[in-house]
Amino acid sequence: MVTNQQLYLAIGVPIIFNAALIGLVLALISSKFAAVDSKFAAVDSKFNAVYARLDAIDKRFDDMRDLWRAELRRVEEVLDACLKHLESR
Repeated sequence: MVTNQQLYLAIGVPIIFNAALIGLVLALISSKFAAVDSKFAAVDSKFNAVYARLDAIDKRFDDMRDLWRAELRRVEEVLDACLKHLESR
């Protein structure tokens, strides 16, 4: 005959064991997700660095465009002055 104490042990021990195993599996999965998340964060920071470099290149192109416009404006003024000088002769 099975006593109440034996019945409690037969039911309780496997439940506690299964709960402990599920807890360990969840902890393992959580640590794996954390590792993957940190790798994604590292990749994201690398992309941000690339975006920063591209923004710097865009700014340099804008600066060069402004410089060329200023230089072309100066050349145009010199040519206009030369043309006016030739027309006045």
